[in-house]
Amino acid sequence: MKSFSRRFFHLPKLDRAIWILMLGRLLSQIGTGFVLFYAAVFFVNQVGLSAAAVGFGIGSESISGVFGRIAGGLMADSPRWGRRKTILLSAAFSAVADLVLAMSYNFPTFLAGNLLMGLGVGLYWPAMEAAVADLTTIDQRNEAYALTRLSDNIGLALGVVLGGFLVSATGAFRTLFWIDGISFLVFFVIIYRAIRETRKPDRTHAQSWRGWLVALRDHPLRIYVIVNVLFTTYLSLVNTALPIYFTNFAKIAPAEGSSFITLSALFSWYIAFAALCQLPIARWLNRFTRPQALMLSAGVWAIGFLLVWLTGSLTSNMLLFAALSVGVMAVATVAYTPAASALVVALAPEAMRGVYLSINSLCWAVGYFIGPTVGGWAMGQLVGVAHGFWLVASVSVIGAIGILVYLDRLLVHRVES
Repeated sequence: MKSFSRRFFHLPKLDRAIWILMLGRLLSQIGTGFVLFYAAVFFVNQVGLSAAAVGFGIGSESISGVFGRIAGGLMADSPRWGRRKTILLSAAFSAVADLVLAMSYNFPTFLAGNLLMGLGVGLYWPAMEAAVADLTTIDQRNEAYALTRLSDNIGLALGVVLGGFLVSATGAFRTLFWIDGISFLVFFVIIYRAIRETRKPDRTHAQSWRGWLVALRDHPLRIYVIVNVLFTTYLSLVNTALPIYFTNFAKIAPAEGSSFITLSALFSWYIAFAALCQLPIARWLNRFTRPQALMLSAGVWAIGFLLVWLTGSLTSNMLLFAALSVGVMAVATVAYTPAASALVVALAPEAMRGVYLSINSLCWAVGYFIGPTVGGWAMGQLVGVAHGFWLVASVSVIGAIGILVYLDRLLVHRVES
């Protein structure tokens, strides 16, 4: 038992800056957890926007996120900006976005807040993941990405729990956005005071758009982009469509007044279980190639979506099956995230990590536009459409696995060549 714990749960030896980045991410994610699973329900049920409008508004983050990710990749590789300044700028945009959302009472301001948030998130991810790659060796990278995701999950879990209690006790939804904004300001201060620039000084030439041309000609990367859009769409459904489905269709709460407490408990379980599984699953998946690890994740996503459909089809034990479904999707999530980032870093030339990771992050922008938009539409339809939506999502995994089989063979052929 001790050897098992030592093998799967011991912390690796990483650069001190990785731990500081993890602390900053944990604090900012606590704020994000306050709003992540409640924003959609709040703007539909309290502000009075339609589910389709809220889905489109949340999905619009991806529109500005595209520009943010393109700029973020170029800035992260630029000698003038680098990783650190880009992360600082992203935190500033995110804090302003929360200020706008906290004062939003109609669709135009709701849309503006989401567009600003998308820009902040878009700038953040390429620079952050490039910084993690800079600070680690190839052997450390999968675990380092798993640990940074672990800090995300712990922060989200704390935020969801505290946010659920705050909403249940006071009904003060708008306070959640203020807390989220403050958390981004704290993150800004930590990065400004404690993190040095990680971009290597010997790479002084600017890649500019040349890096994008090289990346767009990389055939394995193009194949990966297709399947990664599917994965990020699945993740976005957990954050947007699933809370509305559980609240309005599956009727998981035994009484109207307890719906937010139940929803908070469910998604706290999702995030806490993901945090518990993150490092052990990342280490276990090291025995597989990155595409094979993603195949396993895809299969688990299919099971999770089937369980969501089953939850809505039952007349009893709905809460039990809802908890089982989000637990399964937590496993799918933690199997996906570190393997995906490590795969992209492995494909990228060192001088173009920011651009390659920008393309990886653009998949999130596309997926987080498709998921909330399509999911919001489905959750605004009749019961049969809302239920059937999860079956369609499960079947779509077959295509993802087929693409990953091809990608795995392509990468094996590249290595042999």
